[in-house]
Amino acid sequence: MTVVDDIKDRLDIVEIVGQTVKLRRTGKNYIGFCPFHSNTRTPSFVVFPETQTWRCFGQCNEGGDIFGYVMKREGLDFSETLRQLAEKAGVTLIQNTPESQADQQTKQDLSAVLEEAASFYRQQMLNTPAGKKALDYLHKRGLTDETIKIWGLGYAPGGWTALLDHLRMKNFEPAILVSAGLMTEREDGSIYDRFRNRLMFPIRGPYGQMAGFGGRVLDPDDVPKYLNSPATDVFDKGRLLYGLDLARKSIRSLNQAVIVEGYMDVIGLHQAGFSNAVSPMGTALTEDQFRLIKRLTRNVVLALDPDAAGQNATLKGLETARKAMDQESEIRFDSRGLLRVEQHLNADIRVTELPGLMDPDEIVLEDPDVWKQIITKAKPVVVHVMETLAANQDLRDAKVKRDIASQVMPLIDDVADAVEREAYRQQLAAFLRVDERSLKSTRTELAHSRRRKIENDQADVIPASMLNKPAHKNQKLERYLLHDLFIDPEGLFRLDKTLCNLGLDPIMESDFQSADTLAGFRLIRDSLRQVDYTPADYIEARLTSALEFEENPTFVEVQYAITKEKRDQHQVRAVVRMRLNRLEDRLEEIKFLQSDEVDSKTYTDEEVQFLYLELLQKRRMLDKALLAPQAGGSTRVRKTSSIKSKSRDKA
Repeated sequence: MTVVDDIKDRLDIVEIVGQTVKLRRTGKNYIGFCPFHSNTRTPSFVVFPETQTWRCFGQCNEGGDIFGYVMKREGLDFSETLRQLAEKAGVTLIQNTPESQADQQTKQDLSAVLEEAASFYRQQMLNTPAGKKALDYLHKRGLTDETIKIWGLGYAPGGWTALLDHLRMKNFEPAILVSAGLMTEREDGSIYDRFRNRLMFPIRGPYGQMAGFGGRVLDPDDVPKYLNSPATDVFDKGRLLYGLDLARKSIRSLNQAVIVEGYMDVIGLHQAGFSNAVSPMGTALTEDQFRLIKRLTRNVVLALDPDAAGQNATLKGLETARKAMDQESEIRFDSRGLLRVEQHLNADIRVTELPGLMDPDEIVLEDPDVWKQIITKAKPVVVHVMETLAANQDLRDAKVKRDIASQVMPLIDDVADAVEREAYRQQLAAFLRVDERSLKSTRTELAHSRRRKIENDQADVIPASMLNKPAHKNQKLERYLLHDLFIDPEGLFRLDKTLCNLGLDPIMESDFQSADTLAGFRLIRDSLRQVDYTPADYIEARLTSALEFEENPTFVEVQYAITKEKRDQHQVRAVVRMRLNRLEDRLEEIKFLQSDEVDSKTYTDEEVQFLYLELLQKRRMLDKALLAPQAGGSTRVRKTSSIKSKSRDKA
């Protein structure tokens, strides 16, 4: 992840734009009057939270990401915007040095050795007699062989050096094995396997990179029951969610994330088709984990085990917060992170009630329909806490009413929407059978005011970070293209010539959606226009870590080219696909502006018809260019593109 990605992960474009533009929610998006030109009749400025982008459909006809917005609003260049947003996001800008490069290499090495360990554990489970007990356990829990394979489950042998011996044969140094959390070091300096005789769960980052392991005992006499990797440069369980790499697509499409307690719960739910489940790996939920989810959805259902969070842990969190408040009244209420997250992230957080002492994977294995009903009936966190506190209490007792109100009112006060707050106050008043006005006591309001002041003061100094916003579909294409052009800046001349030969415009600034890739393109273009240095030297002298793009294209047709000819073809193909993607987005955006979600239409029906015809003509030209030999067109690609083109035309 680059520093630009980190900043985008921590800031929400809706909040940044909302500081200067009055936005109104329309469906999943936000609309308002463009701040860059005069217009008081038709709101033509749209912010798309899902892609973290904005676009003006009026006079400006411009758009971009959070960097592009701030650059245009403040009149700053990229480096100035980078510094401003980094400060707001709480991101430290580190100069690109040999030390920082070495740190990045270390993380890659750690992930590599963890991948090798995962492969070893899997082979041990599938191909050894000792590993059969782990496999039998998984089958007994209802997992299929396909599920076991998808999740890469394995078995850590009972010996002290089984993994150590294997990794030594693979020429891994002992130091990196300890750094990866795979080995434990004795006082005499010798090392041994950290995980022994355990069922192994590989833990991956949000994008599938190996981060660590969780190990479950197979012998009931062993302790602890679950053992995670220690904190390392790539493993921080407070910033990871188990299963998120496989749940991302489903969470986004369903617009809902379900948080469960353990590894088996996640795997069992995914196997049953409920692939929007993730787990905090037995730890208290953190703000960082909720921010990971927020990039995908703002609708969260807590389906934690009944013995952990359904009742007891929620009450424990409330008690801890209440004791802290007694000592210092200005401390914010924090029910295990739930309240703070609901306020800051503006999320709809609900809590389920699980039947009996059954775990989610047991419920879904017995009857998937029961699980559907449980999720559907999930209650808002305010209601859940209210009812949980009142359980087995005498609500006729004035002290009981006071205690419940003192713990629920801060939760209500921090709900973002005023209508919701009022509804919850009325519900609490009816629940406790008290006058609603008594809930708005002077003490509560003053405490709330002080708390707000502290939060506002802190926001200027240490702004709240929000992790991982969705990247637009062109991000990998743009970075692949820039990476190649950084290596060979003169390739831009060949690229422009080929595009012109195909009847297309040369590459231009509007081809880039991200501000960092746009800044990189400008740097390459400037290097070719100046005469004092070679283009490569000019770029090297001005290239910052914010403009370094990993060479990791994952799309099928574009692979790193070995020959210059192949590389040129892939660059042309990347540009054509970037434009096709932008064109498809443009069609969707126009469709949105003409939908019932928008009160006043931006375009007349005649204008829409003209725009559609114009865009369809451009798409046909791009489809044709994609088939050309200059873009690496082939019979296979030609057939696929033809099908796509026909399906688009029908649509």
